[in-house]
Amino acid sequence: MSEENKDVCPKCGGSGFIEYEKDGLTFARDCECKEVRQAKERLERSGISEEFQKKGFKNFNDRGMDLLKKAKAMAIDYCKAFPDIRNTRYNSVLLQGQVGSGKTHLSMAICNAIMTNYKTGVLYMPYREEITKIKQCVRDEINYNNAINRFKNTPVLMIDDLLKGKNSEADVNILFEIINHRYFKNMPMIISTEKSIEELLDFDEGTMSRVIEMARGHQIEIVGREYNYRLYGEMG
Repeated sequence: MSEENKDVCPKCGGSGFIEYEKDGLTFARDCECKEVRQAKERLERSGISEEFQKKGFKNFNDRGMDLLKKAKAMAIDYCKAFPDIRNTRYNSVLLQGQVGSGKTHLSMAICNAIMTNYKTGVLYMPYREEITKIKQCVRDEINYNNAINRFKNTPVLMIDDLLKGKNSEADVNILFEIINHRYFKNMPMIISTEKSIEELLDFDEGTMSRVIEMARGHQIEIVGREYNYRLYGEMG
């Protein structure tokens, strides 16, 4: 088989459908490869790197610490409840606090589980990197809308390190546009941040009170350097 055709499914020839006859009529059913291909496409669109795709609940190290156990249990509980709450007001997750405590790992574990178990699209938004890109095209309406609409309309949005770095009035406006849209459409968000509740509200109460409301029941704050695995040479 040529290099070009080596990944083509031998059963359906890459169409995703298999034809069959019944009572003299021709029908088509989904090929087994279709779900595999769709799962691969979801991962590619997510922006989640291969390294982050390996982050799961099984390889999250709680180091025997009660608060990390609680955070992991909360994340697992959210994943189990996701089909029932995804279209409700309280459908999001907020992981706050200590650098190096495993917030991103748990956020990624949630996203990977949602994509795998519920075949739902997720988009990863590293906050500082993406907010900078959006600001760079703010004067170009078409490019601005293309840039921001990805984050407004993805089924599930993961924002990593929300409010990291120095924030400006432009950050407030962009975040409000994204979060307000998702708030009124009941579209889930998985958010990690080093900021406390008070710090979030001080940034912009209108925007962040929506985040806090959406994460009701699935919010936890980890405080204390003892939770920073990077200081003790332990994987999070």
